[in-house]
Parts: sequence; C-alpha cells; structure tokens
Amino acid sequence: MAKKIVIIGGVAGGATAATRLRRLNEDDEIIMIEKGEYISFANCGMPYYIGDKITSRNNLMVQTVAGMSARYNLDIRNLSEVTKIDPQNNQVTVINHKTNETYTENFDDLVISTGAKPIVPNIPGLASATNVFTLRNIPDTDQIKNYLADENVKTATVVGGGFIGLEMMDNLRRLGLNVQLVEASDQVMPSLDFEMAQLLHAEINRKGVNLYLNNGLKEFQQTGQKLVLQDGTVLDSDLTILAIGVQPASELAQQAGIELGVKNTIKVNEKFQTNFSNIFAIGDVIQVENLIDHSETNIPLAGPANRQGRLVADVINGIPTKYPGIQGTSVVKVFDTTAASTGDNEKTLTRLGIDHNVIHIHPESNASYYPDSKPLDLKLIYGNDGRILGAQAVGEKYAEKKIDVISTAIKFGAKADQLAEIELSYAPPYSSAKDPVNFLGYVADDMINDGVKTIQWSEVDQLVDEGKYLLDVREDMEYSDGHIKGSHLVNLNTLRDHLDELPKDQTIYVYCRAGLRGYIGAKILLNNGFDVVNIDGGYLTYEAAHYQIKNHKF
Repeated sequence: MAKKIVIIGGVAGGATAATRLRRLNEDDEIIMIEKGEYISFANCGMPYYIGDKITSRNNLMVQTVAGMSARYNLDIRNLSEVTKIDPQNNQVTVINHKTNETYTENFDDLVISTGAKPIVPNIPGLASATNVFTLRNIPDTDQIKNYLADENVKTATVVGGGFIGLEMMDNLRRLGLNVQLVEASDQVMPSLDFEMAQLLHAEINRKGVNLYLNNGLKEFQQTGQKLVLQDGTVLDSDLTILAIGVQPASELAQQAGIELGVKNTIKVNEKFQTNFSNIFAIGDVIQVENLIDHSETNIPLAGPANRQGRLVADVINGIPTKYPGIQGTSVVKVFDTTAASTGDNEKTLTRLGIDHNVIHIHPESNASYYPDSKPLDLKLIYGNDGRILGAQAVGEKYAEKKIDVISTAIKFGAKADQLAEIELSYAPPYSSAKDPVNFLGYVADDMINDGVKTIQWSEVDQLVDEGKYLLDVREDMEYSDGHIKGSHLVNLNTLRDHLDELPKDQTIYVYCRAGLRGYIGAKILLNNGFDVVNIDGGYLTYEAAHYQIKNHKF
C-alpha cells in the first residue's frame, strides 16, 4: 500500500533520501519541505565561489525545484518551514513563507534532515557589527559576495580554524586581501594532532596570513571594524567571518519529545529510527557511533549525510540494512597544502584512556627522482593489538590518496603491519615502488614484531632537560643546519667504528632526519648489546612541532 513520506530539509541528506525513495517506489507520495529557497546545493563549494575559484554561481546548484520535481515526481515545497512535529497524530505544521499560510500535513513516515547551524556566541558588540557574517547556505554566500563587491575591503578576519574557517582564509587571500585567522585553541584543524597542525601553521604563515592561536575573540568595537582578542590584542577588520563551528538544528525534534543525545543531537538507532518508530533522522543533526572508539558523537560531514540519506530510504522500503557508524574521514585544502585524516587522533585516544602507538614518516609523494615529487608527512596510530585507530597526512600531493587507502583498511579491519601487504599502483609520477602506505606497514611490523622501541617528539625536551644520551646519526651538514640540543653526532655509515665511545650503562635515544636512518642505527646498536630507543619521525617531526608563528605587518 502506498505511503505518504514527509522529509524535513533538503541538501545532502534530505534530497538524497527523496530521490532514493522514488527510485525504490513509484507509488509513495513523497513531500520534501525546505525552509530555504534552494533545495540541493554544494555548500562545500561556497568558499571557492566567494574566492572566484568557482566562477559561476549556478555551478553550486545541484538540483532545482522544477528539475528535481519533474525527474523524480516529488512534491517539493521550498520556502516552507515546519514549525511543529506532532508524533501522536503523525502530522507536521507548516508555514508557507511565500503566502504566509499555515497548514498541517499528515505522514506515515517522517524523515528529519534539518542539518546544523553556525555557532554564534553572544560576543559583546556583535549586535551592532555591520561587517560580520557566517557561511552556511546560498543566501549567506550572496551576502558575503555582495559585501566584498560593494565595500572597500582590504583586511579580512576569519574566526575559527576548522574546515570552513581554513577554506575561507584561503579564498579571501586568493582575492588579494590581507587576512588574519583567530583561533581560541592552540591549533587549527582539530582532527589533526598538534605536530601535524603545525605544518599547516607554517603554510599559513608562508602565504602571508597572520595567525592568532590560543586567543579567542572577546569583543567587537566600532560596528565591527575593530576586534578585541582575549589577551587584549586589537585587530582592524573590514570583514569578519565567524566560522567557530556548527551545532545540530534539533529544536523541532526536542519540542516534539524526540529523544536527544550528545551535543543536542537527535538520538537514532542503526536504522535511523528515533524513539518514534516511524520518525527517522539523518545527517548533521543526528548522533552517530564512532567506529574507532565506539563513543557516541556528532560528526557533520557531507559524505556520511549522503550515505545516510540513501540508507534511510532503504529502511523505509524494507530493505535489510543498518548504519554501522562513522570514521570521520576528512580533507581540507590550505593554500598549496592538503591535510587529510581518518579515525581518532592521539588527543582523543589519550582523553579516552585508550593505549596506542604512533608512527611518523616523511616520504616523498611519489618517486623522488621524478621532477614533481613533494614532501609528504604521514602519521599512523594503532592499538596494542595492532588495530589501526587513525591516520593523518599533510602535504602538497597525494595526502588524501594515502588517507583514503588507510580509511579503507580500517573499514575492513586491517592491522597496522598489514598495510605492508596492500598492493598499490605504482609509476614514478604517482607513487614509489615502496608506497608510503606500505612503508607505514613496514615500520609497524618493525615495532610490533621486531620489538623496536620508540618515543615521541613530545617526550624529547624532557630527555634533554634530564641529560639523557641523544645520538644524531645524520651527516655533519644536516646537524649544522639544526639539531636537538645536547645531542651527540655520529654519522650512520661510521657508527660501527665508534661503538666503544657510546655508553652501555644508559639508554641511547637515536634520531635522524625522518626516522629511517635512526631505525637502522637503533638496530646496529641493539645487535651490539646497547639499550636503544628510536625517536619516532626524526628531526623533521621534532622541528615541525616546535615551529614558531611569525606574523606580519599589514
């Protein structure tokens, strides 16, 4: 028997659910209600349209009301807002903003895809600021674009160093503006660990952006033309973008007695059902299970929202399926650098008390002898049982490719040392005969099966303070260009000739540039009876973690 299915919200989740529902069933009545004008648009592309990388506004429009209605036989009501959900009577109250008419609509099944909304804290002076914007939809995009066109904007400020903040920073700089980024925490891109984020900090500085970390926004002054930071720093700003983050738009659900979970998300089961069996929820508004640590969380990403839209349509049509959870695989472009990650970072695992091991490597993106190879920084995190818990990559080329491979490996339960077994495509323009992902597996195998001990960059300064024996096995010129304070230099190729000069009554901490020579040196010393620990990731990781921000005068 045909059903009436009402969907609240379009864009990624709602629009995908609507079209999948129609493909599965020609008889159901499918109504999609969207309070905005645009039902399906590429919100991830909006910063690039503002920065003129995407030159046509129409390219952001994935589907129009007329086109989608005709192709899928849908009843699409844009500029219409659901103001109440009545689960007991299976109906919603709707206001048509074009006519100001209010009416009720019955449903057999309801799908809530209300998404998320920007976090706008109650900052003093915000109410009188005339040059402050958020970015979440097409009208927001148009406002920013028009302001840039109409006003004499020379200096722009982005508040928040997440996805939208970094993308807006990049694109505003592309327009030739002076740009400053303000972030309340000690790093940008919270999915990365600090030492990996430091690589982004360096790139941001190199591109002329002033970066203010550990320094949130305290107050707007002079109608938004001046920003006061927490430490008293005053910044001039002709345009400010608030990109502090998003929060679930779950007020409708809460008012209807639908159960909420973490961060005011809508709580759903593995079939997207709420505490009302015929009311479903998907997308940025829902609570999901973290596949790595099994905690309940909210990770607002477009890919999972699209997947959930497809799966909820299957559930409604009786197709056996369930949603297992989310890894949080993501990527962001920061000028010429790409940062990608999957799974948990070290900060999360430490907070949850989950034991873990870490590997840093610094290979080339592809064959080093090929003219366009670029440095690539990779981090792998795995548990004591070898299970891969997370990975991060930062570099100019192929960072996202390596993370996609590791994300797939996590999905299908590969252990860290099994990354060595994955057969990956190779030609000099694209990779190395020993692919970086394979190399992570080799290092993991050394640590898991050969018993090679390592320590992390964050432990090194304490070793220095305690006067521990640090051994640098690089070349003389590398040592002269920079080294860890107090370390002793013995070139790897001559190490065997100097064994009698090294202490056997204490641990030797070995490092090189990137980790490989340190590992070889550690094996030589281990085989000769020394107690040895390799400093993971070598001097490159240590140096990156200690990068000092250098701001400019505009």
